Amino acid sequence: MKTKHARLLIIAVFVIAVYSCSRLEPAARRNEDTLDGALDGLTYGQYAQHLAGDDAFNEEVFTSQTGLGPLFVATSCGSCHAGDGKGHPFTTLVRFGQVDSTGNHFLTAGGPQLQNRAMPGFIPEQVPPGVASSKFTPPINSGLGFLELVPDEDILTMAAANNNNPDGVRGHPNWNYVPDFVEPRMGAISINGKYIGRFGKKGAVYSLLQQTVGAYNQDIGITSTYDEYDTYSLNAIDPELTNKTVLDVVFYLQTLKAPVQRAASDEGVIKGKALFIQTGCETCHKQTLKTGYSPIESLSNKEFHPYTDLLVHDMGSGLDDGYTEGNAKTSEWRTAPLWGLGLAPKSQGGQFFLLHDGRAQSIEEAIQLHGGEATVSKNNFINLSSADKDALVKFLKSL
Repeated sequence: MKTKHARLLIIAVFVIAVYSCSRLEPAARRNEDTLDGALDGLTYGQYAQHLAGDDAFNEEVFTSQTGLGPLFVATSCGSCHAGDGKGHPFTTLVRFGQVDSTGNHFLTAGGPQLQNRAMPGFIPEQVPPGVASSKFTPPINSGLGFLELVPDEDILTMAAANNNNPDGVRGHPNWNYVPDFVEPRMGAISINGKYIGRFGKKGAVYSLLQQTVGAYNQDIGITSTYDEYDTYSLNAIDPELTNKTVLDVVFYLQTLKAPVQRAASDEGVIKGKALFIQTGCETCHKQTLKTGYSPIESLSNKEFHPYTDLLVHDMGSGLDDGYTEGNAKTSEWRTAPLWGLGLAPKSQGGQFFLLHDGRAQSIEEAIQLHGGEATVSKNNFINLSSADKDALVKFLKSL
């Protein structure tokens, strides 16, 4: 009998211990409160590749022994995209050397990206005197696979729909040359050898492969077979990164989930969404787009809600940094996707740093800095009552 009681006592102590420990564990994160995480519906093999890319993106920290530098900006991919979220002013990049559509004339002087850190014995780059430059804050990574698959025809249709817009909104694709290692997508449209870009602040980057290869080389100083040229010596060197790692990271970015809206049924959010459309914001920040075909079933022919038209728009002299990429003007910027906006402070030190360079420290300030083609919608927002402004901002924070 004593043995039985002892066993029951041990079991009771064990249960209490497990229960107590479980109460100390952090609560499970809600899907809508995070930006990282894989798409639903991936196959076992696809999920395994996603995890491999996740590890390379977020866990691998480069050193001089593994190829870092000699000039660089960061030592890992994840250091600029904490939790796959927006970057902070401390991780903001500097781009320089192009003032019109004739291309970057400072590639031999370090362009297009300033590498402001260096290994011992080397001197960090500086923007050459008098050369145009602009600061670019790293964007969120979530949902990029959907944006990559919007058909070119749909982008051109959105541009054509603006031709007679009474508010002065126009917008056009950023046509740009693509590197030799980039294969145009099925159904891609080309004009004079140029293709429609959709990534980057100016929309000058064609694909996630191009973006990934460029980031490894320009951000970390890591070469691959796709881009063997060292940014310091401008000479081809042995690749420091395997093709598998590059493609795993590309796949990781392609298969990150789309941001999930929060409190979509809240009355204030619903009212704010209606005001967002009424003021004309939705003319550029298109609520709904659709992907074309993809061999990844979770991405193929899917409707999604990024709040962008992937076009570049003239935002006025106030946002003209004198620098450009592709065929965009210096005052033109790609419509920033708004999904994930409300979660930006989680990776930005608890506050907002918005617009291309993080100069706006609130949603209201970001709206008020809009100009050019966005002037009418900006003024419509300014003329709203305080209650209506609050509702519209509440909607944007729900994204």
